[in-house]
Amino acid sequence: MNFFDTAVYAAQPGQTGSSSMSLIMIFVIFIVFYFLLLRPQQKQHKQHKKMVEALGAGDEVITNGGLLGKISKVGEQFLTVKIADGVEIKVQRHHIARVLPKGTMKSA
Repeated sequence: MNFFDTAVYAAQPGQTGSSSMSLIMIFVIFIVFYFLLLRPQQKQHKQHKKMVEALGAGDEVITNGGLLGKISKVGEQFLTVKIADGVEIKVQRHHIARVLPKGTMKSA
């Protein structure tokens, strides 16, 4: 019965230690959340933005839809991507997923 008695005494109102401890725990959880989720996502977003800004004619790319092609024309918002002989499509810049090494299209 000692266990139940200590649980009742621990839940007594008027103790100030528990409220400051819960505030510290909320702060610690926020710090962990920031370093595990928000910071890596912001870093990845910056890398993608830098990659999109550096796109140029002749780059081989993969779109978010999975199309493999070579950039033939570069515009301010849109790129013209050649996906086959005589087949060109327009793609928004931010829908480019990756830039591939040169010669990837020949081996694919």
